[in-house]
Parts: sequence; C-alpha cells; structure tokens
Amino acid sequence: MLFLLQKIYHLMKNVLLFLLLFSQTVSAQRLKKQDKAIIADLHNEIDYLASDKLEGRRTGTPGEKLAYEYLSNEFKNIGLIPKGDNNSFIQTFEINEGKQILPATHLLINDDSLAIEKDFFPFIFSAEGSVKAYASPALQEKGMPWFWDIKDILEKNKTNPHFDVEAAIKNKVSDFAAKGASALFVYNTSAAEDGIAFDGKEKADKEKIPVIYITKDAAKKYLSDNSSSFEINLKVAIGDKKREGHNVIGYINNGNAYTIIIGAHYDHLGYGEDHNSLWTGPPQIHNGADDNASGTAAVIELARMLKNSKFKNNNYLFICFSGEELGLFGSKYFTEHPTVDINSINYMINSDMIGRLNDSTHTITIGGYGTSPIWGKILDEKTKAFNVKFDSSGIGPSDHTSFYLKNIPVLFFFTGPHKDYHKPTDDADKINFIGELDVIKYIYNVIDETNKLGKLSFLKTREPKMEGKRFTVTLGIMPDYTFSGKGVRADGIIDGKAAQKAGMQPGDVITKLGDNSVSDLNSYMNALSKYKKGDAATVTVVRKNNEIVFHIIF
Repeated sequence: MLFLLQKIYHLMKNVLLFLLLFSQTVSAQRLKKQDKAIIADLHNEIDYLASDKLEGRRTGTPGEKLAYEYLSNEFKNIGLIPKGDNNSFIQTFEINEGKQILPATHLLINDDSLAIEKDFFPFIFSAEGSVKAYASPALQEKGMPWFWDIKDILEKNKTNPHFDVEAAIKNKVSDFAAKGASALFVYNTSAAEDGIAFDGKEKADKEKIPVIYITKDAAKKYLSDNSSSFEINLKVAIGDKKREGHNVIGYINNGNAYTIIIGAHYDHLGYGEDHNSLWTGPPQIHNGADDNASGTAAVIELARMLKNSKFKNNNYLFICFSGEELGLFGSKYFTEHPTVDINSINYMINSDMIGRLNDSTHTITIGGYGTSPIWGKILDEKTKAFNVKFDSSGIGPSDHTSFYLKNIPVLFFFTGPHKDYHKPTDDADKINFIGELDVIKYIYNVIDETNKLGKLSFLKTREPKMEGKRFTVTLGIMPDYTFSGKGVRADGIIDGKAAQKAGMQPGDVITKLGDNSVSDLNSYMNALSKYKKGDAATVTVVRKNNEIVFHIIF
C-alpha cells in the first residue's frame, strides 16, 4: 500500500511539473517578438546587478561602483544625454554616518598597547585629547585619571527595565571632572553584561574629559589589583564617518517645458553591514534581485522604449538612485540639487520591488494615487495581466517620497512583500519576468495616457497609517533621514495633524518633546511612544537659529 501511494505521489508530482512547464512555455510562445526582447534584456540586467560579483551593491562600496558603471554604460548605449555632474551620468552625494574612532586613538598601559574595540574604546560623548600619567585604580587625585567599576550601579538596577547604563555614566562624568579627574576609565567586574558599545550614530554633547570603557578581559588583566600603579598613555581621536553614494542620471530632451522622471533605487544591503537585514545567520551577500534590481531594470527598459517612442510632449529623466536603503539619501539629494529645473518636473514614477508578481493573486500595488486628480481618470484598476490595489498616499518607504515632499505628483509601483525581503535569498532565479514585463507595459501606458495632458496638478494626500503597536499617536512630520545635526529635522508637515495645527514648518528641528530631549530618531521615537491620543505636550524646535515652543494635543 505504501509503495502504491508513493507511486501515485510521484506520478502527480510529475504531472504538476509538466503542467507548470507547459503553462510557462505557452505563455512564452504567446509573447510578441518585442516582448521576448524585453524579457531577455531583463534577464541580463537583473542577473548582473544581482550577481555575487557586485556583493550586494551597498552604497559607497566597490559593488556600487560596478553597478553605476554598468548603468552608465547602458544609458550611453541607449543614447541618453548625461545629466549628472560634469557632463557625466553620475551625481555624487555624501552620506554622513555619524562618528568613528580614528586610527590615532591609542591606549598604552605600561608598555602594552591595547586593541581598539577588543580591549578598550571611547564613549561617543568622550572628549578628545591626550592623557599621560602614572595612575592607580585605588586613587582619585586631582589632575589624574580616575577609575570607576560600575558593578554597584548594575547590581542596584538589575530589576529596572528602564535603566540606561550609558546615560547613568554620562550623568556622572561632569561630577568626576569637577572634582579633578583628567580622564575617566569605566570598567565592569560584575557577572552582569552591560551592553556597552561604541555607537557612532548616537548624537551626544561632548564631555570635558576623555571617557574610556575597558572591556572585561582587559579589566581582568590590568585592573584586578586596585592597589597596583601603572603608566597610562592615552589619546582619543573621534571624527566624522562619511561615504559617498552615486545617482545615475540620463535624459531625453524633446525640447518641451515639462519633464517626467522615471526612477528606481539600485543600491542594496551588501553583507548587511548597516544592520538593515532581516537575516539572522552569518554575513552573506544580499543580492537584492527584487529589491531593487527589478525596478532598476525597468528604468533601463523604459528608457529604451521611450527613446524610440512617439511620445514627444514631455522630456524624460531616468534616475537610478543610491542610498535608498539608508534613508532615501540619493533621491533627497537630487531634489535638493536637481539637474533639471525642479519646477519643470511634471510627475515622478518610482518602481521598487516589481519582480515578484504573484501568479495566484496577480495583484500589484500603486501608491501615490491621490497625488493628482488625473490618476483616478487614467489608471486601470484591472487589466488582463493583473488586479491593481491603489494607495492614495504620496508618502511611502521609497524614493517617490522625496518628490512628493516637493509637491510633485508621484506613482509608486510594487508587486508585494515576500519571505526573501532583505535576506540573502532574494536572488534572480525567483523573479517573475513575464510579470515584470506586464508592470513595465502598464507604466508605459500611463506615460502614453499623459502624453498630451500638459503638466499634471498636484494634490496633498493623507498620512499613511503607522505600523506596529509601539505608537498610538503621531506628530505628523516626515523626518529628514539625511539630517546629521542634533535633533530631528521635519522634511515635511502632514496636513491635519498635530504639527501642522500647531504651526510647525518643514525645516524645523525638533530638540525636545515634552520633558524628553530629542537628539536623533531613536530618542524621538522613544519620546513619542510615551504619549497616547488626547495627551497634551510641548514640542521645542529650532527654526533659523531661534528656539520655538509649540503646544500640541495628540
């Protein structure tokens, strides 16, 4: 009986496999010659961009360079006009990643040189400078380095879920400095883990003295005998951590007043170094075939199609953005440093993850539906290829947001989430190429429909719902993720929300929410999570060097 069931199972499996292959063959046979050429191009483009050779196309890496050189060459072969810097296809922008420990930093105890990160590191709020002294953990003399074993405060707060050990250390530094400490060395001899690490993205005011953490192994080796004395030679050097990203920009100039932008981001996660991966295993290349080699390939194919089209009533600007995965850096930079007159931009189409059209649901999502009244008149809700789910908001987790915040109509194309999102398994062999072809045809049809409509009017849209249970209220701002100063800069203000009602404006930098200081996005979100609907609060902002306090009700 078992043998018979196994035979039936294998027979059914083979039949299903045959039907699947037959279906794909029939679909391929129904394609026109032009469609087959596009699919062949998509294969070549996505296969290369999502290959291991590019190592995940992380912004500012050799893999990103290989990608933008490839894209520049594609634009050149199509016959696009370079519209980047210095008559090239490349627009370079800087990404400020916070602070880093510079190589000049060192710590010698007697003649032993301690290793940065492994044995010691400065806190982000440490002062820079040099200290040379003959010191002992048991002594606290003026003008000398002081030592602080934090085991007691860890033990005292071991049941306190809100205890922040680094904040507690920072609060004590000024006291130690006032009493004469020339530097503070912090260590932990308790069994409790303290979680202390150098966080270069944290924003904090500098203290007056160097503050150093000695790791457990180093503390055991050098500080276990409180009565001993030793020579210390310390230098702390902390500097800005920056890297460069590169947009790729090509142009079709039809000599018209208005320009349509067709864009997609080409960067991805590399090996997950920026901590934006959902992979929990050891570091691996994140090839990002769907996210977003698929959208990038669509930009190339639409450039090829429009170069040969009869749609001459608009100019076309094709942009492959970098830095999207870090917070829309590339698209924001372009909108702040446009290579065409920003007032001439008619609308922007963004494709992000359009390579996984589900063969069961056949559904795509189009965001930005409410950003112009024209979209409701020309966008098809159902085609032979798929059903369309519309999202009215102009704000979303991709590059069209940067254009919407400049009052430009947008559309955002997306074939849906999947289990490979932000994981090393997002590979080219999982792309639905026929499905992507259908999305490209839909976008091309949108461009056709708008060819003779002139400049589209713009509408502001509702704010998208906040996901997750942590927040029950929203202030109603769009944060500027590229802002490197202290606080949170409002890139946009949402109509009808608390910030807009209070009188806040784009460009305001939030430094305080209620009694909670705001130094960065993390502290802003922590502060926001403490409020519920109906609560009153104050919001302190800096606007053109002036501090303003707003009274709001969530």
